[in-house]
Amino acid sequence: MRLRIVRSVLAVVAVAGLAACTPGPGGGSPSSSAPGSSTSSPPSGSPTGLLPDETASPSGKPTPSISPTAPGSPGSAEAELSIIVKLSASAAPESYTLVCTGGVPSAESHHPTAAAACAALKKNPALLTRTPRSSDQVCDQRYGGPQTAIVTGAVDGVGVESSYKLTDGCEIAAWAAVADILGSSGAGA
Repeated sequence: MRLRIVRSVLAVVAVAGLAACTPGPGGGSPSSSAPGSSTSSPPSGSPTGLLPDETASPSGKPTPSISPTAPGSPGSAEAELSIIVKLSASAAPESYTLVCTGGVPSAESHHPTAAAACAALKKNPALLTRTPRSSDQVCDQRYGGPQTAIVTGAVDGVGVESSYKLTDGCEIAAWAAVADILGSSGAGA
């Protein structure tokens, strides 16, 4: 019962986040922020506007909190994730649930590449931690497709809330790095 409630809550949060990330007609409005950075209103329940796994840096930009496991080092691969992938703005979202115990998918998982996803998280539990793009980072301007994805939940006790898209070379690389976790629908990268 608890897992069903968690799944429902995660799905609602992920869909709301996906809707908030989709620009309206006209492609958005001009802002005074630096190129490559974005401004948004704070998520409800967060007066700072930071995600649960971010802290404010001296520059005022969010940075991920230090997780108990260093990036790239093996973890216990305990994960409970909700993955929502949209193949286009008008497509119905595909929803996956990934539950890993010790790097192995559990029976509650509903995911096309669950074994590969759990193995990737066991190898690098910080794989889903996205750092904000610096304002001077250069990304090639290739377009990979209209697909978008949102991953929410927890890996090794650390909250995860990451979004992916294929709008430029940096975003395409981020998508490719977590392709096993996003499932077969992410095959546009």
